[in-house]
Amino acid sequence: MLITAVREVQIPILATMLLGGCAAKLTRALALGSAESGLGPTALFPMRLRRPVAVGVCAMEFGLGAGLIATAGRFGEHWPASSIRLGTAVLFLVAACVLLELRGARPDVGCGCFGEFSTAPVSARTLARAALLAVAAMSTIGLPPLQLPHRGSAVALPLVVLAAELVVIAALSPELGEGLVRLGYTELRRSTQWRRHAGTITAAAPVDMWRELCWRYVVFPSRDGSRETEIVFAVHLRARRPAVLSAQVDAVTGEVLPWPAQLAGQPLRPARLTRLARLTRLGRLSRLGRLARRRRLA
Repeated sequence: MLITAVREVQIPILATMLLGGCAAKLTRALALGSAESGLGPTALFPMRLRRPVAVGVCAMEFGLGAGLIATAGRFGEHWPASSIRLGTAVLFLVAACVLLELRGARPDVGCGCFGEFSTAPVSARTLARAALLAVAAMSTIGLPPLQLPHRGSAVALPLVVLAAELVVIAALSPELGEGLVRLGYTELRRSTQWRRHAGTITAAAPVDMWRELCWRYVVFPSRDGSRETEIVFAVHLRARRPAVLSAQVDAVTGEVLPWPAQLAGQPLRPARLTRLARLTRLGRLSRLGRLARRRRLA
């Protein structure tokens, strides 16, 4: 009974992954006006082939995802269902091989599985997820048509299996971290600190970002008169109303610069001075890190 429950929950999981990936790629392609922009492995192909490959992958994901749903019941029983499930297994198996090649040839490129959320370089977690989904798809071949449980108690086991597998997939998905980063962006832009200093920020995207313990630090370029500066925001990783701190530092030296309120003679509390000192040190480290990366690229 447990094995049957494990096999049955793979159908909705695989369909959700395929349709979700297709939707994410399509959304990114429409936003950027380029079909191949939503798929990382297109970097392995010549320029003339990247668009057809990206369109083909999206079409396969949509077709297989919809096919898994359509053939889950009595409709398409036997060979149509087996063909769709075998095709899904082959797709994820090929994806694992392509991601392995991409990791060696272009270690700076993300997998592109979920569009703009999949920008992190391909890692062992990404490969393990593709392999897991390939095995999940193979386990559904020959599975009888799915039926709704007749008793309420029969729902418990599939739900437990579904929840456990979703936890495993989440642990193997770097996109979850990207989602948390975007959540942090939203909270940052709603904060008083952002509204107070938004007028001095000169770029829409941060130049650096990192996490330390329960804080995420985001660095934006800014200008204070004729001086190039950076504003370092520290966002506490909390789901609701996170605390947001900020400091303005010199873009070259990392020296803390006073806010206008400080120039007016309003002293800062010792606790705030400690926090600003911490932000200043991290801002200087981020600047040194970027300079080191530029030298390596040069």
